[in-house]
Amino acid sequence: MNPAGLTQHGVPLHDAIKAMPFPVIEVHMSNIAAREAWRVHSIISPAVKGTIRGTGVHSYLMGLRALAALAQEAPSAASR
Repeated sequence: MNPAGLTQHGVPLHDAIKAMPFPVIEVHMSNIAAREAWRVHSIISPAVKGTIRGTGVHSYLMGLRALAALAQEAPSAASR
């Protein structure tokens, strides 16, 4: 997911992500750490499995690949 402007102020989004039973990847097309100082801190990052940023449109493809890999690593419901 790309939280965009909610990266710094989206407390309800952070809480919703924490309640999800599946992994969430934070994706940003730009490198928010290289932008204005106030953009460096993300309140979303502590709630997600990982963050991908700074690779433009490729960030979305990398996010999908990461989610696919995480899904394959997860134990199946049948083995519980």
